[in-house]
Amino acid sequence: MLVRILIGVGSALVAAWLALAVLVYVVRPRGEESVRLRRFIPQVIRLLASLYRDPGLPRSARWRVRLALVYNIQPFNLIPDFIPVVGLVDNAVVTVWALRSVVRMAGTDLVRAHWTGPPQDLAVLYRLAGIGEAGV
Repeated sequence: MLVRILIGVGSALVAAWLALAVLVYVVRPRGEESVRLRRFIPQVIRLLASLYRDPGLPRSARWRVRLALVYNIQPFNLIPDFIPVVGLVDNAVVTVWALRSVVRMAGTDLVRAHWTGPPQDLAVLYRLAGIGEAGV
């Protein structure tokens, strides 16, 4: 019984990551290589952590970034992560909410200053978050 549960959870996680990879692949700029797509999620986590540590970021935006980091790290979510495809949707929504708050309060220049990846990946993140590319 436990083995079946573990196999189901593992399969669900693989399916969720594949669905997220397909989504990122679909919104990527034309001609982008797949190696950069694999680095996308860690880049976003590093961005949130870096933004949280920035003392110049308004306090309310820092709290939103903190909530996004904690929500993505903790094991219990609104929608459990082991549910295929939709399991990571709540994580993405919370992350996008925090990022949009930062952009609204501090602007895209601050986000760009903390972004460690290629500018094309930041453009993909902005497209996923529905943030205008005027600052990219």
